[in-house]
Amino acid sequence: MALRIENNYPLKAHNSFGLDVLADRFVEYSTEDELREALNLASGWDGPLLHIGAGCNLLFCGDYHGTVLHSANRSFEVLEKAGDTVLVRAGSGLDWDSFVLQCLENGFFGLENLSGIPGETGSSAVQNIGAYGVEVCERIERVEVLDVESGQKRVFAADECAYGYRDSIFKRPDHKHFIVLAVCYRLSTVFEPVLTYAPLSRMSPDGLTAMDIRAEVLSLRSSKLPDPAVLGNAGSFFMNPVVPLSKARALAAEYPDIPQYPATDGFVKLSAAWMIDRCGWKGRTMGQAGVYERQPLVLVNLGGATGEEVLSLAHAVIDSVYDKFGVYLRPEVNAIHS
Repeated sequence: MALRIENNYPLKAHNSFGLDVLADRFVEYSTEDELREALNLASGWDGPLLHIGAGCNLLFCGDYHGTVLHSANRSFEVLEKAGDTVLVRAGSGLDWDSFVLQCLENGFFGLENLSGIPGETGSSAVQNIGAYGVEVCERIERVEVLDVESGQKRVFAADECAYGYRDSIFKRPDHKHFIVLAVCYRLSTVFEPVLTYAPLSRMSPDGLTAMDIRAEVLSLRSSKLPDPAVLGNAGSFFMNPVVPLSKARALAAEYPDIPQYPATDGFVKLSAAWMIDRCGWKGRTMGQAGVYERQPLVLVNLGGATGEEVLSLAHAVIDSVYDKFGVYLRPEVNAIHS
């Protein structure tokens, strides 16, 4: 497959907010060699370079005056089987939920709790996606990347990726020159359900299958989160804040019903949704952007919103929560300006 190169390319289908913006150039590649070719061409073009996945974590605040790169590598490969485990390699452009389903259909378990998360496999390793008691870093063995600066391929073991809550080295400014080529996941051929998340804990393990968990997770997600094809959104817009234990205790004294969860030593994770709700934002709108009526973590495009409108709403929510609770909410979504 040859490189696909488009000029003045509409990105509406490449961002889950459904924002009607253009990229000066859009380049799609399928192989490592094609990516190298694309980078060589881009070095002679004006404007910055942006590599995207499915656009589920992006907020375009206007047209992108540069080059957008996208992987069309949707490969699925079993590298090895060892005992009760299997090592699966997925191309960075493979749709995440399709990958999860393909694993389950092959009897490879461990990702069922992450069903239904929008995006692509490459982004899973960058964002350290997580849901319903599982983080993907627990299943990742290594990540293959191309270093744009040196032109060399590198392989990062999971413990080199500095994974944390919705975080990895690939999100940090000094590591933005790495483009994910493929991700290798260590999965199990023996099904062991993870039912620690409250709604899942009500499921009886007797006769339970991975497909049962997948179905329940998909049902839970659809009950809380809008379909981006119907109502543009990027899922949870904000991360749950992690605060020192002293701050958590002070908040609990003033707000006894505030949800708190254990984090690393000396720190506590708070519920961003609870705080946003307590500030009265659920269902409110600003222009054509709004806070979703069922889940206050989600900001939505009500139809024709601009990225700036969504960003203004996000800032208003952040300011409101800080004024009331003294806690700063960090966006999980990346605002793109160019």
